[in-house]
Order: sequence, then structure tokens, then C-alpha cells
Amino acid sequence: MNRLVLAATLLERGVLRYTPAGLPALDLVLKHESTVTDNGQPRKVLMELRAVAIGSVTEGVKVLALGDPATFGGFLAAARNGRGIVFHVTEVSPG
Repeated sequence: MNRLVLAATLLERGVLRYTPAGLPALDLVLKHESTVTDNGQPRKVLMELRAVAIGSVTEGVKVLALGDPATFGGFLAAARNGRGIVFHVTEVSPG
């Protein structure tokens, strides 16, 4: 199963563009910061993740201000250029 749910803040949002199929798309950068337990020890996790929202989910992303926290759900896929991964956001919940 390829499913990711991530609490993050919106760090960057690109200009609204359209896919060849005519769907709205937004390129994003999300920032996650938390503390998790790894092998019985606390570990601080801080990361930035490239993401994309395509279709109707762009409406939920457009209302977020930069720095706003939200919960993002979706899946991971290879980047178009084959280098790295991109989080494809399929749902967003503010807060």
C-alpha cells in the first residue's frame, strides 16, 4: 500500500498551472517537524518534501497561507525527471 498522511506546514506554493488534461495543479513544498521514538530514544525529525496537488484538491490548498499547518494525505511517486520522490496530495485538512 502506498499511503502517506503527514502533518506539515505549507512552506512554498507555486503558481497555479494546468496539466495537459486540463486539470489545475499546484507544486508545493511542505515542512514537517516532530519528535518520534526510534529504538527507545527520542529523535527530532525535520524535513522538507516536494509535493503536488492536482484537480479539485487544489481548492483546499489555495486557501492555506504560507506557514499554515495542515494534515496532507496522498501517495508517493517518482518525480517526472526520475530523480527523487514527490508526494501527490489527494486530500488536505487545515489545522
